[in-house]
Amino acid sequence: MIHLRRSEDRGHFDHGWLDTYHTFSFADYQDPEFMGFSKLRVINQDRVQPGAGFGTHGHRNMEIISYAIEGVLEHKDSMGNGSCIQPGDVQFMSAGSGVTHSEFNHSDMEPAHFLQMWVLPEILDTPPRYDQKSFPMDDRRGRLRLLVSRDGRDGSVVIGQDVKMYGSLLAAGQQAGHELSPGRCAWLHLARGRMTLNGRPLGPGDGAGVRDEAYLDLIGVLDAELVLFDLPAGIGD
Repeated sequence: MIHLRRSEDRGHFDHGWLDTYHTFSFADYQDPEFMGFSKLRVINQDRVQPGAGFGTHGHRNMEIISYAIEGVLEHKDSMGNGSCIQPGDVQFMSAGSGVTHSEFNHSDMEPAHFLQMWVLPEILDTPPRYDQKSFPMDDRRGRLRLLVSRDGRDGSVVIGQDVKMYGSLLAAGQQAGHELSPGRCAWLHLARGRMTLNGRPLGPGDGAGVRDEAYLDLIGVLDAELVLFDLPAGIGD
């Protein structure tokens, strides 16, 4: 079963400095039918104007993934980390027992476009942790590249939950496949471009929740950039 979440049905706020879309309930956008999917709690697709950003704020007990699409995002946190993320980078912060951080568009001229995704942790109140890795774009072209996993396989970023996140870039006609093991589900988010998922068309910003499907067939239609979460499908998820 595949449930499509169209881009225009997401929560949307344009604050001037920030144009943001919320796949699931977040801040002032609340929809009881979209409180998350399995262990995936947040997918925000943000466009931040030059020089603007999120001032210092706190998080606790959340596994936070930032995925850069365009531009450069500058990060600082209470663990002493300071870095910039750009296309090809995946940034990870396990908020654990508590952390504060800020994020700003590093450029005074170009907007920054990125995904921020939150996953519920397996264990609460662990020590905060930070990681950042760069994955060459060529590693994602025409295939699913593992970016985040619990065991860090294939050089992926380690997350504190039974979750795998893949990234892919599919040109027109390129195909990638993913098998879902029994007891697993998936969420796909198309950041930009066009593609099909098991024959269903997806456009920019569309998402899809997948349950009770053994195989996912992903085909690019127009320069598709996507992330795919492989998630536990337990009772109550």
